[in-house]
Amino acid sequence: MTKPLRSSLITALLAAFAGQAQAADGPTVTISGFGTAALTMTDTDLGEFIRPNQASGAGESARTGVDSNFGIQMTAKMSDRVSLTAQGLARRQERGHYGAELAWAFAKFKATDKLDIRVGRIGMPVYMISDFRNVGYANTMLRPPAEVYRQVTADSFDGADLVYQDTFGETTVTAQFGVGHSTNATPNDIDVVFKPVTALHIIAEYGPSTFRFGRADAKFSVENNAPLNGLLATLRQVGLTQVANDLGVTDIRGSFTSLGYTLDYKNFLVQSEYAVRKTESRTVMDTTSYYLMLGYRYGKLTPYYYYGNIKQDSPRTYAGLPTTGPLAPLTAGVNSVVKAALQSDNAVGVRWDFAKSAALKVQIDRISPRDGAGAFINVKPGFSGPVTVYAAGIDFVF
Repeated sequence: MTKPLRSSLITALLAAFAGQAQAADGPTVTISGFGTAALTMTDTDLGEFIRPNQASGAGESARTGVDSNFGIQMTAKMSDRVSLTAQGLARRQERGHYGAELAWAFAKFKATDKLDIRVGRIGMPVYMISDFRNVGYANTMLRPPAEVYRQVTADSFDGADLVYQDTFGETTVTAQFGVGHSTNATPNDIDVVFKPVTALHIIAEYGPSTFRFGRADAKFSVENNAPLNGLLATLRQVGLTQVANDLGVTDIRGSFTSLGYTLDYKNFLVQSEYAVRKTESRTVMDTTSYYLMLGYRYGKLTPYYYYGNIKQDSPRTYAGLPTTGPLAPLTAGVNSVVKAALQSDNAVGVRWDFAKSAALKVQIDRISPRDGAGAFINVKPGFSGPVTVYAAGIDFVF
């Protein structure tokens, strides 16, 4: 979740756009919404299944909070060139309870027929379905694959972007470039601050195929992480300053590069993404992740299957630290923070479009953690994989 808008530049520009719009005959306001009502459960109570940034999740008892949400979006067209858009989203948040957030709030100025300028709070374009990842009805699967979609958890940024669209023969190309900052709240009152962040998003649509390239670069800091701060302080006290520097998370440079492809041809559906994360800190690990989804429409029914996986590219242990003696516990602490949550997921599901603007989805995931608990949290002794996750939900739009 991002914090409230703080930039005086954003506020001034929004006010300027609004002032320009007031000179027109009056705005045209469009209100729409979306939501998912879902139940999620697993076959174990030794760990909890969550979506990214949730503080509690599902076990053997079914829970509504994991996959459910509700959103409202309003767009006010002030003139032929100026519009204002705001989106509110309610869902289970990182502090363990339901809450509402301002997901989008931007002014759009149509500079030319092909170029839009947007200023405010804008969706972070790091994934293929970034703009509608929370709109379940717009997606075949019940949820975005966590193996890829938990690598960068910021949903939006405060700043500005340019969106250019043009057609070249039978190919439509959309290019987006944005600059801004974002604060992403995570469980245990820990914040990840991206400042600045730049994002490039290019989509090429040709017939039934869509190709996507994305690249985000940022300098980021992890704030209020008391356990990590204590570990770093102890390392410096015992003279392991270089180790502490390698684990540091203040003003760290990082990048996220991704490729995506979708095919919607006759009854066949294909969707895939491949992503690489790199950072200067051993605490935020270098990873490679991907997934592939295959689906086929039978009238209003769409059965599908996907496989997702993540691997760590940086070392999973810190070489050269003592494994015996008084510093052995400190070594164990260091090695625990340099390990990414590794897992693979085989999932099957079916979507039933039983109404014009509503779809029922049932999905079963078989998640196999590796060298740890994967993305499961609140793990108890004896936890091991694979874990089966069951979910059913109704997606709707209006």
